[in-house]
Amino acid sequence: MDDVKIGEILLPGDENEQERRGRRVKRRFWPTLKRAVRVIPFSRDVVAAYYCAFDPQTPLRTRGILLGALAYFVLPFDFLPDVLAVVGFSDDIAVLTAAFAAVSGQIKQSHYDKADAALRDEHLAT
Repeated sequence: MDDVKIGEILLPGDENEQERRGRRVKRRFWPTLKRAVRVIPFSRDVVAAYYCAFDPQTPLRTRGILLGALAYFVLPFDFLPDVLAVVGFSDDIAVLTAAFAAVSGQIKQSHYDKADAALRDEHLAT
């Protein structure tokens, strides 16, 4: 399960851990979001969190929290299989909600602007 410890998923981790999470998130984010976009009620926030996590201006702790939550979102193995639509993504929603609460105010309007563009873009074309 990619060495992710579920109890530690929201901890920022050191820079090497963040780099590893970042690579995993970049590789799996868009395909996972494409499957989830219709069942996650705050897809725009998830995409803005993605852009915030990879923004070099974002504080390291915030990046770590967001990368941890996004890594959980893209994990291939889950407590509840994501193929179960709304129920399958409920644990992901809980982790993402906790992460958003922890970084309140760190996701900027520029991240939301990029999210809006991405949600209109080919990333999510079916």
